[in-house]
Amino acid sequence: MAAVAGAAELPDLRSMSPDLAVPALSEGAPAAGKRVKHWLTENNGTQVYHVLYLPTDWRKEARFPVIVEYAGNGGYSNRYGDVSLGVPEGSHLGYGISAGEGFIWICLPYVEVGRQKIATKWWGDVDATLAYCKKAVRMVCDEFGGDSSAVILTGFSRGAIACGYLGLRDDEIARLWRAFIPYSHYDGMTRWPYPGADVASAIERMKRLNGRPSFVCHEGSVEATRRFIEASGVKAPFTFEAVPFRNHNDAWVLRPTPARAALRAWLKQVLAR
Repeated sequence: MAAVAGAAELPDLRSMSPDLAVPALSEGAPAAGKRVKHWLTENNGTQVYHVLYLPTDWRKEARFPVIVEYAGNGGYSNRYGDVSLGVPEGSHLGYGISAGEGFIWICLPYVEVGRQKIATKWWGDVDATLAYCKKAVRMVCDEFGGDSSAVILTGFSRGAIACGYLGLRDDEIARLWRAFIPYSHYDGMTRWPYPGADVASAIERMKRLNGRPSFVCHEGSVEATRRFIEASGVKAPFTFEAVPFRNHNDAWVLRPTPARAALRAWLKQVLAR
């Protein structure tokens, strides 16, 4: 999954200092301001886990919107020094969007065939991956005060495709989401090597947006994605935003750009409706 053509003319994200740093993984139970590896009960004893962050203002009796995030493919690197390992702890979007406050953030795995480890490239066992997602969202809402009416789905690269390929896979899972934030790629734009990657299948999934909003962003330019979505005939509120760096890297959200400000303002409006 490469960066856009002509990206070399854009600045490198490392030319701008970050104003946020994702907290290191901590040991022990989830708590306010901690980012931990966490297991669903039925996955104890396996290598299949998610990463859970409770905001600094978390209180047991309160309700919080939830950002659910999927990572890009593992085994990726490019000439700009961008690397993706394909694991939940490599994700940045939820923290950059929230700055660590006001949102529960959970980074989910793709479950490998056999259900004992994480798939670091593509989808693994799709049914197992979808089942894990549904159980994890329910767990966050039941145990940690997640607001089931305010669950946002986001992801980078493979994770951006997952917003449609997984998040709109069927009517049941589609109902989980209040809004979508795919960064870099979009379901159906490229014929990737897995079943259902074709345009017609992607458009059928897009129809399950059912009028819900998406903030679609891409490094350099988002115009190809805009054209694809407009040609699909699917009617839903789409906001398009170009990220002003050459990098195929979700760490842009840790930097104070107009794109990040626009994303935060959009999400505030979405949750106020």
